[in-house]
Amino acid sequence: MTMGVQSAELLDAVRSRARDAGVFGEDIRIENGMLICPAKNPAAPADYRVTVDDNGVVWVELVTADRWLSESVETDLVHTGDKLNELIDEELADLGWEGDASTFEHFRSDDLLFTFRSPVPDRSPEAVTTWLLAYEQCFRQLGDIDDSGEDD
Repeated sequence: MTMGVQSAELLDAVRSRARDAGVFGEDIRIENGMLICPAKNPAAPADYRVTVDDNGVVWVELVTADRWLSESVETDLVHTGDKLNELIDEELADLGWEGDASTFEHFRSDDLLFTFRSPVPDRSPEAVTTWLLAYEQCFRQLGDIDDSGEDD
């Protein structure tokens, strides 16, 4: 089995689980070799993604083209003094993750998307889904990623 086939099977399995979770927007899809799960109720368009890079590393990401939306997340972190990796780790623990702690990167990508991303240390569909859901739970509470006006 090639890496491409394994990656496609992984993304398809995670897509099914993401749909079942019911926490993302409706247009969950696989496109250009990545799983795209729209954020539900963001102030500006934002997507959670699962990608597999050329080295086989699986990444979970939150991306937006909107600088203001990205800055709203950053501002929340500055005002609360919270560390993003600690918030992600809390959500992972709540979802039963007992593996490695998270790390993250935050940058503007070559395609001009403001990106928060973490490598997933386990390529199983269950682990990748757990990380994707932890990302959603973490970021939903930051900035204007959930602009529905509802408190959890």
